[in-house]
Amino acid sequence: MRPASSRRRSTRSEKELPMSYPVTVTIAPEPTRVRILATQDRHDILKAVLAPTSVAHPRAAATLLEGLSLWYQQTLGVVLCADDRVPSFGSGLCDELGFGTRKLHFEVGIAEHARCRRRGRVHGGLGDFRDLRELSVGSGWLR
Repeated sequence: MRPASSRRRSTRSEKELPMSYPVTVTIAPEPTRVRILATQDRHDILKAVLAPTSVAHPRAAATLLEGLSLWYQQTLGVVLCADDRVPSFGSGLCDELGFGTRKLHFEVGIAEHARCRRRGRVHGGLGDFRDLRELSVGSGWLR
């Protein structure tokens, strides 16, 4: 065992983020997929590209958010990108009038489709999440 003075100390970037930092989840339903970006203190904690809402279980999105909320032990702020091509109320995150829902585990705000448009498609991997990251950083109105 090394002496205490020569042990390697972890840097801030290596430390875990405290659970107290708010988690924001940005969801962009599209005709062929759903992109999800979860951030905490401007760090990406989850990126996903899932099947479109048309093939998902009606409670899938809410259950995913409830699980993430329980994992981080806090109510999540959710930004849902509204898109005329995809009915968002089918995801269970907003009502038939287009208003975001408020549940025990998450609160949903709606962002206009124009703010959610992709700048360009990146091939390979999960793709480009810059547009969702911009929405999550500017979502202080959720809290």
